[in-house]
Amino acid sequence: MVTSEDIDRQPGRPIEQVLADRFPGVTVTRAPDGGLAVRIRGATSINGSTEPLYVIDGVEIHPGPGGSLTGINPRDIATIEVVKDPAGEAMYGVRGANGIIIIKTKRPDQ
Repeated sequence: MVTSEDIDRQPGRPIEQVLADRFPGVTVTRAPDGGLAVRIRGATSINGSTEPLYVIDGVEIHPGPGGSLTGINPRDIATIEVVKDPAGEAMYGVRGANGIIIIKTKRPDQ
């Protein structure tokens, strides 16, 4: 899990580097539209998407083009968790087959 404190401790470092350092086997890149693209289960698939399921504050969202996550300021993130084991994916079923990115944002009083 990456917390807002982890992000704040590395102010000049891009968010994708902070995430990639904390989650072995997870590829995080900056998408052309400025968002983040995360890959948990590999870079390519013949039959389908390799995009993980994104859950922000308990709501499943669809990423933008190329799997990018846009519209979230890194400073608004409280925690990011990457779930890539079958037990964690069980709660989301087939939608979580490529892994799950769970993001919790800061509340206004934080």
